[in-house]
Amino acid sequence: MGKYISLIKYTTKGIENIKESPKRLDAFKQLCESLGATVDGFYLTMGRYDLVVIVDAPNPETIAKLLLTTTSGGAVSSETLPAFPEEEYRKVISELP
Repeated sequence: MGKYISLIKYTTKGIENIKESPKRLDAFKQLCESLGATVDGFYLTMGRYDLVVIVDAPNPETIAKLLLTTTSGGAVSSETLPAFPEEEYRKVISELP
């Protein structure tokens, strides 16, 4: 499993229907579960991004399916980053030439 951090922005459609956002989050969590992924963290944020979601997914293809399905609804746009936990970070650094 790999960690992915998604930086989410509401679209105009998403803001117009903001009260539906908790239902969309529930649907996203169900979609994650159906694809073998889990939501490890969810945060409402202020600033450049509106939400931060941390997902544990078995592979990049799964995260792509999750995000394409979710963003195709038109309520949000996302920027997603693969994330390396400290243990993997230390391993990568120790193996540098």
